[in-house]
Formats: sequence, structure tokens, C-alpha cells
Amino acid sequence: MKTTYAEQYRQIGLKIAYYRRLRGFTQEQLAERIDRSPAYIGHVEAPNILKAVSLDTLFDIATVLEVPSYKFLLFEEP
Repeated sequence: MKTTYAEQYRQIGLKIAYYRRLRGFTQEQLAERIDRSPAYIGHVEAPNILKAVSLDTLFDIATVLEVPSYKFLLFEEP
């Protein structure tokens, strides 16, 4: 995978984890609601694993967590 956007993918994963916990979901519960495996969610959220997320999946996550999807794409400068 291209690593040009590694920092952005890391930040997306951390935001998914943040909002998931804020809503009181486990990785398993979120995975079930978006029809993915718990391992997939674990990889997306892990800051040391570079895992891309499709827009469809990001929109599904945003819907389940009741978070506007743009919030996952607001990046902090390194």
C-alpha cells in the first residue's frame, strides 16, 4: 500500500476508535453493524497498522456512530 497517506489513515483509525468508545460500542458491535470482522476494525483502529478504509465503509461507520462523516477527515498537522 502507498504510504504517502499513512498519517491520515492513522488519524482516521484513531478517530473511529474515539467515537466508537464515546458511543459505548465494542469493536465487535461496530463490526457487526457494518458487516465487517472485529479484526478489520482492530486493524483500522491500530495506530501501528496501515489499513485503508473505503468511503462506503467510512460512511457506514459514521452512520452507525451518529457522527458526520467529515469529522473523520479533519486532520491535525503532524
